[in-house]
Amino acid sequence: MNWVLEWLISSVQSVDGLMRDVFAGLAILLETSLFVGLIVPGDTVVLVAATGVTDFADALGLIGFVLLGSLIGESTGFWVGRFFGERIRASKLGQKLGAGVWSMADSFVETRGGPAVAISRFLPFLHSVVPVTAGMAKMRYRTFISWTTLACAVWASIYVALGFFARSSYEEFASKFKFGGYIFMAVALIFILAFYFGKKALERKAESMISEGEAARAAIAGGELVVEPAAESDI
Repeated sequence: MNWVLEWLISSVQSVDGLMRDVFAGLAILLETSLFVGLIVPGDTVVLVAATGVTDFADALGLIGFVLLGSLIGESTGFWVGRFFGERIRASKLGQKLGAGVWSMADSFVETRGGPAVAISRFLPFLHSVVPVTAGMAKMRYRTFISWTTLACAVWASIYVALGFFARSSYEEFASKFKFGGYIFMAVALIFILAFYFGKKALERKAESMISEGEAARAAIAGGELVVEPAAESDI
């Protein structure tokens, strides 16, 4: 077990720092893009890249590239939604996503506005769709980019910190215990499970917010309620 982990860490550390950061930023750019984001494991790439971080300045560099990739990917989705609108939904790939996904994204953005953009960054089933939906909903770009910058900065910092501390923890265990690799894997598994259930709790909260939004939209459609839209355009 130890040699496998040591091989992985040394392999990542042998890659040029700038190349590593650019690759991680590109992976996140693709992950936050519509359709492509459904198959690119950007979060895994960032975690692995972070195991090669050597110091605080190196970590900031990786976070910067990941944040830049996120903002480019999400901004591209926003402007695609703004300029192509319903043609995206009507496309073959848009139809493959399913009407249910688009409906959830619509409800989330229209009733929650900017916070929906921020929360969606942490939700695998919506993070590549919400930027497009925000563009379709005529949300102000400055509102969109403000919320998504905050969320992406938090996301990038968390993932880079996780990767860095995972490597540091392994080195600590390996230096003190004969079977440090196994101890590390056990601790990592516990942490992964906690992280998984935390994400599931956030997904349940988002689903609850979406359900409330869909109920509000149904009430508006039935003439029972009048509210101001959460997203409006400045273009």
